[in-house]
Amino acid sequence: MAELRTEEEQVQAIKDWWKNNGSSLLIGIGAALAIVFGWQAWQNHQAQQRAEAANQFANLLNAFSSADDESADTVGFVAETLRDEHGDSAYAIYGNLVLARQQMVEGEDPAAAVESLNWALEKSAGHPALELVIRNRLARAQFAAGEHDAALATLDNAADADAFAAIFSELKGDVLLAKGDRDGAREAYLAAREQSQQGRSGVLELKLSDLGVGEDA
Repeated sequence: MAELRTEEEQVQAIKDWWKNNGSSLLIGIGAALAIVFGWQAWQNHQAQQRAEAANQFANLLNAFSSADDESADTVGFVAETLRDEHGDSAYAIYGNLVLARQQMVEGEDPAAAVESLNWALEKSAGHPALELVIRNRLARAQFAAGEHDAALATLDNAADADAFAAIFSELKGDVLLAKGDRDGAREAYLAAREQSQQGRSGVLELKLSDLGVGEDA
């Protein structure tokens, strides 16, 4: 009888606990499920967004490699779509690098390439290696567009040129020479010679020779 009473007391204790805590327990379970399913939905959405961006980038590359008359328009349209809809993705950055190359080489429009590369540079923050690649292309586009001071600023603002040091110094020399600063160009070319990891460049030595600097300098 004592055992039965104990069981009845246990059942009553459970009922009392549920009465006092059941609502909060259900709310907690509901919140946990919402978090789990919400996270899964967000993950699925992110995966879908990445897939869409990848498909669009593939379309851009196909258009870029095509020789038909509409390819330039297609590359421009897809690159803009990537910027607008997937601006935080690597596909958008690389898409604008492809667009800038087309604008420079085929479109002969360095000013448009500067705009595309400036956007890509802004989005490359936190990716040092990629930023150096973009800075190199941006400075060359600015140089081609006659924006000499902007090109110099792009090169000088590189936090750590690393393997690009010699490339940047030689390009800086080209820009300074175009500005009429022969002394500055000579200094930049000599720096490029010292920074080169591939040995002396024949083209660089010709540039130095034109400025009166021999190979023994």
